[in-house]
Amino acid sequence: MPERPQRHHISSAVIATMPARTAAVLAEIAKMENVEVHGEGGGKIVVVIEGTSTGMLGECLTHMSLLDGVISANMVFEHVETEETGSDDRNTDAA
Repeated sequence: MPERPQRHHISSAVIATMPARTAAVLAEIAKMENVEVHGEGGGKIVVVIEGTSTGMLGECLTHMSLLDGVISANMVFEHVETEETGSDDRNTDAA
């Protein structure tokens, strides 16, 4: 039975914060795995989230939306890469 190809999900999101709490929100986001801040200004934070499923990205975004000082957390874009596995790296010889 062939192996299922691995999927890798990448999403961008915009987090709107109360300006007085932006630094604290940034500090909390910095502690999160698979999340990278790509920009911030005017109470908004742009992040990229990576994971193995849409659900994983959604859980991370939900966690961010519940941080103290966050007004909203909205996914802007999601891209899915499928790892291609070929038979070139397998030995199919019966010998």
